[in-house]
Amino acid sequence: SFLQDKSYQIKPLEMFRAVPRIVQRTATIVSRSAHTARAPPTAAKMVGATLAGAAAVFTVANCSWYNPMSWFASSVDWNGVRQDIETAMEDDIDDQMPGPLLVRLAWHCSGTYDKETGTGGSNGATMRFALESSDGANAGLDKARNLLEPIKAKYPGLTFADLYTFAGKVALEAMGSPEIKWSPGRTDAADETFCPPNGRLPDASQGAAHLRNVFYRMGFNDQEIVALSGAHTLGHCHTDRSGYDGPWTRGPYSLDNDYFNVLFEEKWTVRPNFKPIQYEDSSRELMMLPTDMVIVQDPKFRQWARKYADDMDLFHRDFAAAFAKLIELGVPR
Repeated sequence: SFLQDKSYQIKPLEMFRAVPRIVQRTATIVSRSAHTARAPPTAAKMVGATLAGAAAVFTVANCSWYNPMSWFASSVDWNGVRQDIETAMEDDIDDQMPGPLLVRLAWHCSGTYDKETGTGGSNGATMRFALESSDGANAGLDKARNLLEPIKAKYPGLTFADLYTFAGKVALEAMGSPEIKWSPGRTDAADETFCPPNGRLPDASQGAAHLRNVFYRMGFNDQEIVALSGAHTLGHCHTDRSGYDGPWTRGPYSLDNDYFNVLFEEKWTVRPNFKPIQYEDSSRELMMLPTDMVIVQDPKFRQWARKYADDMDLFHRDFAAAFAKLIELGVPR
C-alpha cells in the first residue's frame, strides 16, 4: 500500500507540498472503488489529516476536500490563460491553424474513460507519459502539447490536465462553438502507472458496433455519439499521424454543421489506390472515414445526423453539452 511507503510520512513543514501526491494516489483509489464500495478508511484518514494540516496554513473557499489542487486552480488567472491560448493559436503547425489539434488533444485525453472501473479520463494528463502518448491514436499530439508548454510554465498553479482540456474549450469557442461548461481542479498524475490501457480510443476503420462499444463505455448514448462526431467538421487528417489524408469539410476552422450536410449531399466513393480505406467526394477534395460513413448508414445514428444537418443551433447546443461531459470524465468532484 502506498500509505505504508515511507516517502509518504510527512513532516509538518513538508505537509502542504505533499498534498498533491497523496491526493492523486487516493483519488485514484476512491475513483476505482466508488462504483462498488466506499473509499478505504485508512486512505480517507490519511487525506483528512493531511488536508486538516494544510487548512491551518490556507483557507480557500469553494475547495473540494479530496481535491486540494483546486486551491492552486483558484489562484490561476484564467482570463490570462485564455488569452495566451488564443495567441498560441495564431501560430501555424505544419502550415495549418492549431485549433483543431487542440480540440483533438482534449478529446483524446478524455476519451479513455471507463465508467465501470473509473479509470482513464481527463484527470491526470497521463498523455504526458510515453506509455499513453505512444498509442497510435495519439500520433501527432505532441505538437499540441509542445504548443502549450510555455503557457504551463507561465502559470505555476496550472495543471497540465486543466490546461489540455481548457485549451480544447478555448479552441472550440474561438472556432464558433457556444460556451462549453468547464471547471478547473484536475490533478496531474505522478507517473505512468496511472495511464489507462492503450486501445480505448475510437478506431476509424471500424463500424457502428465499435463506435457504440467505445462511447457506451464512457457513458454516452447514440445522440451524443453523433453530436461529438460533428467535431470532424474541423481540421484535417494527416498520413504521418492517423494514416488518413485530407479535410472533412471546406471550412476546417469553423464549428458548423457542414460535416452533416456533406455527408448527406455528396456522393461518397472509396478512394482508389489508397490505404487505409477512406472515402472521397465527387471533387476528390474532401474525405470521410469508415466511422464517418456509419453516421449516415446506421438508422439510429442517421436520424440524429439528419436533425443536425437541418438545424445548426440544435447541433451547437448538443455538441457543447456532449463535449462538456467528455472533458469532465474521470474528474473527482
